[in-house]
Formats: sequence, structure tokens, C-alpha cells
Amino acid sequence: MFIIRNNLFPLKGYTAMAVWPFVFVRRDVVLTDVVTNHERIHGRQQVECLWIPFFFIYGVCYVILLFVYWNHGEAYRHVPFEREAYGHQHEMGYLSRRKWWGWVSYL
Repeated sequence: MFIIRNNLFPLKGYTAMAVWPFVFVRRDVVLTDVVTNHERIHGRQQVECLWIPFFFIYGVCYVILLFVYWNHGEAYRHVPFEREAYGHQHEMGYLSRRKWWGWVSYL
């Protein structure tokens, strides 16, 4: 994945965002191994979903969860893609043993 530092994307409050094959990182953010691993997990999810369906599924899940929790932060953290990424971001070897479509178990 290619790292692109800028001041616009992702929005303030977020450190990085994967849009395979790129990771957009705010210029003022220290990119840690944990954040990099989190975004690499998203990269793998995007590849296996063929990119555009990833964002469609992500958006649909987020909207449904927003109606469930009525809170952006809660909805965001409960999106299956985020649950997998946050759940394994500290495991640096996770991608080498991750099962294909691993995020589905978080539905």
C-alpha cells in the first residue's frame, strides 16, 4: 500500500483511511505500526470485496447501525469491517493467518 500524507483526507478526528492501494494519512499524525496494520486489514477487505462493493456494504451497515445506536461513534465501531480491523490491529501477523472473508464473522 502507498502512504499519502495530506491535510484534507481523512477528515479531522480520523488518523488514516485506506482506499486500496493507498492509505491517506493526516500530515500531523504519527503513523504507528498499529494504525498501519489496521489500514492494511481494510486494504485486504477491499480487495476481497472488489473495492466498490466494500464501500457499498460499509455504507449500508453504517446507516443501519446509525438507526440502531443513534450515535456516529457507536455505529462506526460496530461496522463489521471496523470490528475486524480494531479487533486485530495489535496482531502484526494477523493478515498472514486471516481467513478470506474474515469480516463476515462480525456481521
